[in-house]
Amino acid sequence: MTKARIHPIALLSALKTYAQGHGERGRQTWQPVQSIVDALDKAFYLSFKNVEPTDKRWVLAVDVSGSMDWGTISGVPGLTPRIAAGAMSMVTAKTEKQHVITAFSHQMVEVNISRQKRLDDVLNTLKKIDWGGTDCALPMLWALKEGIKADVFVIYTDSETWYGKIHPVQALQKYRDKMGINAKLIVVGMLSNGFSIADPKDGGMLDVVGFDTATPALMRDFVSQ
Repeated sequence: MTKARIHPIALLSALKTYAQGHGERGRQTWQPVQSIVDALDKAFYLSFKNVEPTDKRWVLAVDVSGSMDWGTISGVPGLTPRIAAGAMSMVTAKTEKQHVITAFSHQMVEVNISRQKRLDDVLNTLKKIDWGGTDCALPMLWALKEGIKADVFVIYTDSETWYGKIHPVQALQKYRDKMGINAKLIVVGMLSNGFSIADPKDGGMLDVVGFDTATPALMRDFVSQ
């Protein structure tokens, strides 16, 4: 598995599809075998060691609104935006030494995701956090206020890319100017059909519309450039 470099998200996708007993395309069904489900679950947690760190300073902002439980990603049964965002948060927590993980909507709340936590624990933690309107400018404004040094901001949401009094591009630029760090921004709209937050003239901003097993590698390459 280590040689194959299988990413945890690919294994989670396989686990969710197999455990459901059917795919999203076609009529093929099967009776899940518990030993196989258990093996895929074990492989998911073992695969975190396959992820190479970027050695960058990460700030993650995970949307905790109720709509994060609606819809499925990339046609994978059971893989909601909340599950995918929780799993990606775990990847960062387990592989990057310098990271801050937050939940956000109308306010920012730091989330403690230890290297030992399992996915169910992470999801339960996220679900218990109060939520309101999703303001995608908040992560940069909050990090600036708190004096947190970040090389990259990542926002995980479903399709809500609203912002308040200041545009996320302006918030990022304000952070860059005040902190003296040329930080990058990735906005991942996991269920979105299309949105535009990133400044197309700024190579340090990336909009990700949708989400699949290739997304983590794309994000890592962008951050590492």
